[in-house]
Amino acid sequence: MIKITGLKELQKKMDDLAKFASEMDGELARVSFDPNDPSSIEAAIQTACDAVDERANSYPRNDMVQNLAEQAKESFREQILERAASARLEADEE
Repeated sequence: MIKITGLKELQKKMDDLAKFASEMDGELARVSFDPNDPSSIEAAIQTACDAVDERANSYPRNDMVQNLAEQAKESFREQILERAASARLEADEE
């Protein structure tokens, strides 16, 4: 007979992950920035990352939540950088 252990812990992690994902759905933070000012862009990225960390801090021992949080922060970073680059291009075309 094979005995499987750790299912309760896995189920708790999965429940926490679902709850965290639900908390991430919708508006997390409003950010604005000057697309020509690197420090303004970095401040916007930091604001977005702080909003993710604020929610993820409720699950400090859940590696699945922490991994999703890191992915979300990287996604927000990329989105902000893309928007800044796009805004600069639009301004150059005018």
